[in-house]
Amino acid sequence: MSNILSPTEPVRRTRTSGIDRALQIFDYLQQLEQSATAYEIARAVGAPLSTIYAIIDDLVEKDLLDRDSNGLIWFGPRLYHYGLSYARSLDLLSAATQEMHELARQSGETVQICGRDQDMMVVLAMEDGTGQFNVSSRVGSRSPLNWTASGRLLVGHLPHAELLEIFARSARVSPTGRAETDPQVLADNAHEALAQGLSIQAGESDYAVACIAAPVLDRAGHCHATMSIVVPEHKVQQKDPDLIALVRTSARRVESRLGWLR
Repeated sequence: MSNILSPTEPVRRTRTSGIDRALQIFDYLQQLEQSATAYEIARAVGAPLSTIYAIIDDLVEKDLLDRDSNGLIWFGPRLYHYGLSYARSLDLLSAATQEMHELARQSGETVQICGRDQDMMVVLAMEDGTGQFNVSSRVGSRSPLNWTASGRLLVGHLPHAELLEIFARSARVSPTGRAETDPQVLADNAHEALAQGLSIQAGESDYAVACIAAPVLDRAGHCHATMSIVVPEHKVQQKDPDLIALVRTSARRVESRLGWLR
């Protein structure tokens, strides 16, 4: 059979749309977590500089991106307003945010609400503690699922075979070198953590930093988010206040607010 196209058969061309390019720009800035030049963006997404310039100009004009006096590009105010509207529509985030404030008050520590973004864990909301302990991850920060306590919980309800596939493609070596990367071990840990309703990781993504997380589960037992406390590693087992008990109670109260208690 001949592979030659007939004169009337159209040639299919691979082309990246303007919307796809815009999303690539947004994704790059989110991952970078700081402003960048048009040249840096073009190089990162693998697009012609002229194309990126044109798209950035259009997005700046529409307030979806912002360009400062040095030519650096960052998210624009229109995206912020969209985000606020989206956040207000999420019953889960609304209920969890109320509990986040209470948990931060009771514990005196930094509290985060975390969710899943495909193969990454993302910080959805955060409140700093009253102490001087500094947490590097902020709202919008993304981490590989295998680096964090929350990451394991967020996929713990999935079938074992699916977990193996997820961790095989997404597990990464952490900055400290202490995060588990074996898919089989990670899958087992994820199921065990969800069954216990608690996951604790210490020193896996940041030196001397620990995270205590509890899952927010729907009636089917699927984890939609986590409530987590980020503390210095030596505080994990403290009893005054009992951080483990507090984070577990907080997650259950979110479920109660949503009518998800089983």
